Amino acid sequence: MRRHPRRGEASRQVTPSEKGAAVGRGIGIGLMYGLWKPRVLGAWRVPASGPVILAVNHAHNLDGPMLMGTAPRPVHFLIKKEAFIGPLGPFLEGIGQLKVDRSAPDRTAITGALEVLGGGGVLGIFPEGTRGEGDFASLRAGLAYFAVRSGAPIVPVAVLGSTERRGRLIKALPPLRSRVDVVFGDAFEAGEPGGRRTRKALDDATVRIQERLTAHLENAKRLTGR
Repeated sequence: MRRHPRRGEASRQVTPSEKGAAVGRGIGIGLMYGLWKPRVLGAWRVPASGPVILAVNHAHNLDGPMLMGTAPRPVHFLIKKEAFIGPLGPFLEGIGQLKVDRSAPDRTAITGALEVLGGGGVLGIFPEGTRGEGDFASLRAGLAYFAVRSGAPIVPVAVLGSTERRGRLIKALPPLRSRVDVVFGDAFEAGEPGGRRTRKALDDATVRIQERLTAHLENAKRLTGR
């Protein structure tokens, strides 16, 4: 049961639930495979244990749930706080997802994300920061920070096909039973040997990350014919 802070006491970060994320993965599997036809390529590239960051392109709201239902391990996503509205908020928290305020540095979200990685879990990040073209053209520094700070490897992930066509019943979603490709790339280390955390080190890591993610996306498109 969550404890409310006493007067004058700092708010306590609640560690994201690994069991909750496993439940979320089960729900994702049922929904994604029940409503669409995911084709998953390279899932074996995700380390079977230990901390790992999944860096996902983001062109559609379906991309996060699709990854949760197709990744080989439970994923804790950093999700914008605007999604935690009404009953959806407690549900997302219950399945181990992390609320983040994108308007300013969010210490609570940062602490929660580092706890996920420190506990050997899987952190999911949309490195572009928001939904866009899904081409990794503009990366924020958050991904580099988590990778360098934790030492966790990054696995690039391309979700393709979620924006190609609109459904007949629900225009905002791809057609039911249509194919969506999820392509996992090779894991790589973002930081330099020695683990420096200077601003220049993070900037250099961001450049390296963007090159690897862009190359993976291009390869995934060739591989799938998207």
